[in-house]
Amino acid sequence: MYVPTWPGNPHPLGATWDGKGTNFALFSENATAVELCLFDSEDQETRVPLTEVKNFVWHGYLPGICPGQRYGFRVHGPFAPEEGHRFNPNKLLIDPYAKALDGEIGYGEEIFGYPWEDPELDLGYSELDDAHLVPKAVVVDETFDWEDDRPLHIPEHETIIYEMHVRGFTKLHPDIPEELRGTYAGIGHPAAIAYLQSLGITAVELMPVHHFLSQPGHLVDKGLRNYWGYDSICYFAPHYNYGADPILGSPVKEFKEMVKALHAGGIEVILDVVYNHTGEGNHLGPTLSLRGIDNASYYRLVEDDRRYYMDFTGCGNSLNVSHPQVLKLIMDSLRYWVLEMHVDGFRFDLASALARELYEVNSLAAFFDIIHQDPVLSDVKLIAEPWDVGEGGYQVGKFPLLWSEWNGKYRDTVRDFWRGEDSALAEFAYRFTGSSDLYEDNGRQPHASINFITAHDGFTLNDLVSYNEKHNEDNGEDNNDGESHNRSWNCGEEGETEDPDILELRNRQRRNLLVTLMLSQGVPMFLSGDELGRSQFGNNNAYCQDNQISWLDWDLQESNAALLDFTRHLIYFRRQHPVFHRRKWFQGRAIHGSGVSDIGWFNPDGGQMTEDQWNAGYAKAIGVFLNGEEIPARGSQGERVMDDSFLIFFNAHYEELEFLIPEGLQDRRWQVIIDTKEPNFVPGEIYYTGDKPILVEARSIVVTVMR
Repeated sequence: MYVPTWPGNPHPLGATWDGKGTNFALFSENATAVELCLFDSEDQETRVPLTEVKNFVWHGYLPGICPGQRYGFRVHGPFAPEEGHRFNPNKLLIDPYAKALDGEIGYGEEIFGYPWEDPELDLGYSELDDAHLVPKAVVVDETFDWEDDRPLHIPEHETIIYEMHVRGFTKLHPDIPEELRGTYAGIGHPAAIAYLQSLGITAVELMPVHHFLSQPGHLVDKGLRNYWGYDSICYFAPHYNYGADPILGSPVKEFKEMVKALHAGGIEVILDVVYNHTGEGNHLGPTLSLRGIDNASYYRLVEDDRRYYMDFTGCGNSLNVSHPQVLKLIMDSLRYWVLEMHVDGFRFDLASALARELYEVNSLAAFFDIIHQDPVLSDVKLIAEPWDVGEGGYQVGKFPLLWSEWNGKYRDTVRDFWRGEDSALAEFAYRFTGSSDLYEDNGRQPHASINFITAHDGFTLNDLVSYNEKHNEDNGEDNNDGESHNRSWNCGEEGETEDPDILELRNRQRRNLLVTLMLSQGVPMFLSGDELGRSQFGNNNAYCQDNQISWLDWDLQESNAALLDFTRHLIYFRRQHPVFHRRKWFQGRAIHGSGVSDIGWFNPDGGQMTEDQWNAGYAKAIGVFLNGEEIPARGSQGERVMDDSFLIFFNAHYEELEFLIPEGLQDRRWQVIIDTKEPNFVPGEIYYTGDKPILVEARSIVVTVMR
């Protein structure tokens, strides 16, 4: 079939419809020829050579090509794996800039660039065509009526993040129509929005929504699938399978409707993005997109043996962020999701890998410099997972201005404290007050610390207090996958139990962990379902479990009603009291000349903590005074910020302890607001004053307010 082709333009990359036709543009520095492949409703393929090339961008304009048109590319060039080139025009390739795909990837020998029977594996050349297995990109009409939707710009110090999975959050939700469960439309449904509002969170952090694949062989052969989504194959297209009606391009509109609904409910949208590697894997992986378009440009290859890939991620490859086009791909993707999809920020998976211009992690790498200067991206929330699996990849506290970080040290310290592990109270105090030892020196504020105790990777909150060991047998790897050192404690019996004493202790520990998280300086993030007591039955690596192991069980709202109610009250309590989410660091001195410090630390006898007590591993109890009258930051209109003052007593000891009110604070009445031995906030009028000791149950917290 003859298809008229005009020269078109090299920019923008991808497929751009202008109302009369579509411009196609693809970057490949080492290709010798590029064919645009159009597919009709019967999957008949028409190949159109793109003969115009400018700055390594192959481009052409096709009049009459409209939204809904499905397409892909075939790219010609040398097949020389030892030199880093893996061109194979027998493989239909996904446009890296595709805004939508029409399905998921099928699995078979055809999607590999080499024949399986070849004794040298990836050095052989496959002549099998894979167009029937590869999803087609779709030309998209990007117009959408956003009405009055605007970025919410919720201040970082007021942010409370709820990490959730698009599919798992609503898959079993009884109040959402069955056809919408597990989709973008499901999250945008009024029942889901109302629940999130009732919790009081300010942002959802969605696990990966870029279109991803399940690794052939590793998962598919076991009847499992990539549930988490950390194997992106297209950085612009919303994952096809999360569309309620995933026909041509509709997931794009559905995603926008979801964001619009969340914003209308006062909730920001943060995306978990995976720009450090792709789902094409190592040298034995499939040829689906970047590998076949220009392997040597897009991926980090081993210098003295370019057949192989540098792997800072543990996933087989690493994107070559030092290449200008790879940087452009990432930046274009980020801007697209902000400008066209209206998201409010990003959490960068294994962000240290993006900083590797050579081998060392460099916090001033080009990637961070460009974001810092970008007028769009410098104004959204930027969160780093500050580690990768390469040498020197653990970079907690070392990211530049504008960035917050998942604080792994916070997670580890709080877990150790509440399981009774010997550790210095000084470490706990640093984490509770925002980790100034990590973030203050480079000019960042407490919101640089994203505090979390649980996340998708690891135990749920319920399992953290119910299991000493991982139980990942369902993953099909003989329980060898997942972290073995979980810093968990089962409270006396492994897994499910009917022992009332153990159940009571577990419930108390859940409340201890939640209270610690919500009253710490910094930005709290908690895992979807923790407020319901959700369990993964000891599985701490449920990346491949697209089933009841991972989905939220909404029946738990009944059995865990007290925990859910406690969590809601706790979040509301934090939001009402600015002393728990200060914009600036504690100084340990009287800022307004009152003679009383903004913070004070005390041992159980009411005395100031000594140097020996700070560093004694056996010490497991501490009191903290937070002065609500000594908050240095001004409000949005320049007003002085005032709050109540609080005395908080932490007892991680296995016995009940008496705490004395510190000298200088004994002339005030202290009302108990929270006692974690109780399933709810304390409703009665319980006051302490003078030298009357405050009883703090073993492994519990008492929060009192000055009256």
